[in-house]
Amino acid sequence: MTTKQRQARNPVLVDGGRERTMRAAYELFSRGGTRTIGVDAVVARAAVAKMTLYRHFPSKEDLVLAFLERREQLWTRQWLGEEVVRRETDPARRLLAIFDVFHEWFQTPEFEGCTFIQVLLEHTDVTNPVRLATVANLENIRGFLRELGAAAGIADTDAFARQWHILMKGSIISALEGDTQAATRAKEMGVLVLQHRGISV
Repeated sequence: MTTKQRQARNPVLVDGGRERTMRAAYELFSRGGTRTIGVDAVVARAAVAKMTLYRHFPSKEDLVLAFLERREQLWTRQWLGEEVVRRETDPARRLLAIFDVFHEWFQTPEFEGCTFIQVLLEHTDVTNPVRLATVANLENIRGFLRELGAAAGIADTDAFARQWHILMKGSIISALEGDTQAATRAKEMGVLVLQHRGISV
């Protein structure tokens, strides 16, 4: 097998261990948070040298920022956004479908809570780059909600997105407490929010 063939079958050979490190960090940070998980744990999980990690990510902060970027891509855009659009065509029903997706998520062993909320709580300095990135991640979720709200005919989409986001975040926290029906309860409240704004579903 030629070098090019080996690289085609194993992307890690192309990136020099970056992807392996990123996958390990994603798994560990998603479950254990970014504050308590150190680079030694990431290196051990990725089976790479510490020098390899620092070659691609000069600091732990750089690694965490890369993790947040990937989390947004995989969780916000590919998982939540695409699944909601796949399930419903009506914008208002897409908003409610968020809680259907959450309900299924809450029942799985993979449910780990909201990474962005966890990282926000871990970094209290408002000037911290990781905190700023997390705030931007949460704002991008509200951007998605504003788009759905506008398509549903809601006028004040910013206020609406913040209301809906509270329902989403609240349901996640409640599910972490052990309320497996948290998403269903949030969906019921969501119906009331929509009705208050003149939208029947």
